[in-house]
Amino acid sequence: MSDSGVKTDEKKQHFDDIYVAETPVPFKERILDELDYVSDNFNRQTFDRLILPWAEKKAASGTLNVVDLAGCFGNTTMATINGMDYDGIRENWKDAETCKKVAQPRRFNASVTGIDISANALAYGQSAGIYDNTIQADLNTPDAATQAELEKTMKNANILISTAALVYLEPHAVERLMDEFAAGDDEGYLLVNFLNPFALEAADATKRILLERFEFVGSMASRHRLMSELERSNYPGEEWALLEIWALKRRK
Repeated sequence: MSDSGVKTDEKKQHFDDIYVAETPVPFKERILDELDYVSDNFNRQTFDRLILPWAEKKAASGTLNVVDLAGCFGNTTMATINGMDYDGIRENWKDAETCKKVAQPRRFNASVTGIDISANALAYGQSAGIYDNTIQADLNTPDAATQAELEKTMKNANILISTAALVYLEPHAVERLMDEFAAGDDEGYLLVNFLNPFALEAADATKRILLERFEFVGSMASRHRLMSELERSNYPGEEWALLEIWALKRRK
């Protein structure tokens, strides 16, 4: 367990100091740049192939509610909802001035709620226009008021994004959150991904939780980012952390 309040794989590099920074510039420099964090290109490709056509059609008749769960500074929202690629996000986050406003407009009519444990990351995301609303919470142990807010937000969501995050939550928390999203009345889609070779048992458990509740739509395998020196020492012969991206939807 890290001091950020989430369950962690000790063989994986953790960036707690970056996640609580006031701007995403350290994230850009130490993760996007140093580790070639290219995975949002593939998150966007999967979203565009399996979710975007439905989202554009649905949004033509009203605002879609989007939730970025454990989304930190919002880079995956920028990729999927704003359509930005890896280089565009890096350029947008190159310094403390440039990062103040998201550089590219949303591709469809949406209201985005960011949910994360980092108050600083959420405050940045809202000030930059990535998020419209935020919920700051330890998702493993939310208080009663926060739990009620989470339940309402998840049920009302049309699109749920949670990338490289669910495996760091306790199984009971994943089950609760997925039950809440599954309980929504409207059609809804989920974009989630899993890292390899980290936390494989947790990833398998999370996949089972998802398949019990949702209809599988499609998937993609891709690169995530370069491994850190610590990770390469723990996984000899490996250079890249890989990604398995899934799209699912609510069962009717």
